[in-house]
Amino acid sequence: MAALSTLILLLCAAKDVMPSSPHWKPTWPSYRVPVILPQSTLNLDKPQFDAEARLEVVSPCGPACHKSSPLPTYEEVKNYLSYETLYANGSLTETEVGIYILSNGGDGSRGRSRTKRQIYGYDSRFSIFGKDFLLNYPFSTSVKLSTGCTGTLVAEKHVLTAAHCIHDGKSYVKGAQKLRVGFLKPKHKDGSKGSNITNSAMPEKMKFQWIRVKRTHVPKGWIKGNANDIGMDYDYALLELKKPHKRKFMKIGVSPPARHLPGGRIHFSGYDNDRPGNLVYRFCDVKDETYDLLYQQCDAQPGASGSGVYVRMWKRQNHKWERKIIGIFSGHQWVDMNGTPQDFNVAVRITPLKYAQICYWIKGNYLDCREG
Repeated sequence: MAALSTLILLLCAAKDVMPSSPHWKPTWPSYRVPVILPQSTLNLDKPQFDAEARLEVVSPCGPACHKSSPLPTYEEVKNYLSYETLYANGSLTETEVGIYILSNGGDGSRGRSRTKRQIYGYDSRFSIFGKDFLLNYPFSTSVKLSTGCTGTLVAEKHVLTAAHCIHDGKSYVKGAQKLRVGFLKPKHKDGSKGSNITNSAMPEKMKFQWIRVKRTHVPKGWIKGNANDIGMDYDYALLELKKPHKRKFMKIGVSPPARHLPGGRIHFSGYDNDRPGNLVYRFCDVKDETYDLLYQQCDAQPGASGSGVYVRMWKRQNHKWERKIIGIFSGHQWVDMNGTPQDFNVAVRITPLKYAQICYWIKGNYLDCREG
């Protein structure tokens, strides 16, 4: 089985090699994505919903810690990618999965604490004001969870977020059973639907319109890991809404290596707690990476957890530029860099296996999830 785990890793390689031409465009590579299919589903006892919602995750295991960890076996990977599904009525199931490599078609996913500090030097975040920005793509894909985190629209009825916004690794958080997703919309005092007259000196006030969540998927890698050495690798969850949101969404994609990202940068927008009611956008360079995580120093505060990390690259097949979600902002880590403690903000990368899993949660058909 260990050999098969190594095979999965090898199959994660991109088909396309990045050219070195001076006219090169940062291009989305094509990946051979494995297939993840449910094998069996068991009914579990209803959860207690007694955990406190955590708006950030802190872990002392940095890049060196992750890179020195042994590769998981095939059975371990299957276990990590199995998942729990929480329904709006409080019922809970556990689904075991199988991993399959098709002929042309992988991700063997395989400090110390600091109080609320996720700003590095000068605060480089931008608050987004005005409906002309907030209601337009890509900012319109950012939504707020009733547990306090951020999420991103990735399909007509689906929101991608961080697992710790729903589950603390041991139990579901208070409010997870009646979880709602908030969409910013203009706030009109007179109750009218809108007006052509606006005061350019004063940004238009916004409010949240909420939609209930029908069901939530959380990988067992998070539930069993509880943000330990491997837990943060699986800090992601998918929410299915009770009705379509009718907004443009951002597709997910397999995370390219950091050296292939445009300018080596990532972008994300979230509802940081220190700027209540504001959507906050930022971008920054990736400082380090492991197979499952991106280490960066994007300024962020609690509340931004669960934001979709995205980049814009050239889609060769469609002959156009396209943004895709390549990760989920998770939290904060202290890292020992050559004997000197350094802090990073961390994003969970969407690897080929995670792409296959999340895509299957969305589509329900592995044939629609063959190209990452």
